[in-house]
Amino acid sequence: MPRGLFITFEGLDGSGKTTQIMRLASWIKKRSTLGKSVAPLDKLAPKRLIVTRQPGGTDIGDRIRALLLDSRSTGLDPTAEMVLMFADRAQAIAEIIEPALEAGTIVLCDRFTDSTEAYQGGGRQLGSETVLALHRIVCGNLQPDLTLMLLPSVEASLVRARRRNTRESKQTGQDEGRFELEKESFHGRVRQKYREIAAREPGRVVLIEGDLTVEEVHEKIVGAVSSRLNLMRTPALLPSA
Repeated sequence: MPRGLFITFEGLDGSGKTTQIMRLASWIKKRSTLGKSVAPLDKLAPKRLIVTRQPGGTDIGDRIRALLLDSRSTGLDPTAEMVLMFADRAQAIAEIIEPALEAGTIVLCDRFTDSTEAYQGGGRQLGSETVLALHRIVCGNLQPDLTLMLLPSVEASLVRARRRNTRESKQTGQDEGRFELEKESFHGRVRQKYREIAAREPGRVVLIEGDLTVEEVHEKIVGAVSSRLNLMRTPALLPSA
């Protein structure tokens, strides 16, 4: 069986990543159910599709997530924050991502190392070099096959993220608003670093920029996934549609 496909979603908090991941997962499953060809998904196992997130996704990762995102985690050193992100990522790769890819499964992941480069490298101003060096050491330099980067305006993203955090805090009692407490200048640096990543790696990253509707973003994602996966078609993955 061919190795699975690793697709990541990146973007600002409140950019709509979670909604778009679930829409893409439904689109892939529906294509499989209808027997429609989406090469090279055809030779994988479209029913074997997992959705995960970072930080979190594992028992250990969820505990790290609670610490990192809780607004009561004040005084956390930026380097300590970055290392905790990689600790979560190492566990996710070992426990979920790598076994799934080896089994030919499609993995949709909400955030990966691009987030650390944007938030800690850019937002916290630790720089890209340190983040990428840690990625090579801790993650074995594992790279997504495709990254979908959603970049609405900082203002629109923060409004949605803060509204979501308030709603979820009331419903669940969980506080995940630590990063939304940062100044707009922080989020501006994050956004700029994301744009730098997209410019540096156009073969992997599809940038979807601007304050678009949910449906407009979904259409762009479907178009990008179809186009990029067809470009990845090889004889080993077959097939002609």
